[in-house]
Amino acid sequence: MIIGGSFQGKLDYAKKLYPEILWADGRDCPYGEVRTCGGIFHLEAYIRRIMKEEEDHGRKYLGLLEELGSINPEIVVVSDEIGYGLVPPDPFERRYRETAGRICTRIASDAEQVDRVVCGIAVTIKNKL
Repeated sequence: MIIGGSFQGKLDYAKKLYPEILWADGRDCPYGEVRTCGGIFHLEAYIRRIMKEEEDHGRKYLGLLEELGSINPEIVVVSDEIGYGLVPPDPFERRYRETAGRICTRIASDAEQVDRVVCGIAVTIKNKL
């Protein structure tokens, strides 16, 4: 897992670290692609898209993300960190930030390695290898 703020160089870092991976873009990839792709970037956008879908469809794919470590254990996930304690007034935005945070927490817990990228510089914050 690679996390960090927006426009901090996460994807460039990921592509250097894993040059062989074919990446899915969470902004517009098919929902089921996370089952088989080598990596997904913009996970936070993928979560937002799912949450805007009808309720049953959204629950199905949010559940998939919560079990991603067992469904696609080799996947590399790149996500923006969102929120940082700012509480938006919009109910959907609050629910989205909480959901994205919980999913990223679960993925990080299952991940062998978590890197945080700031200004193009990566720091490993977890390494079980």
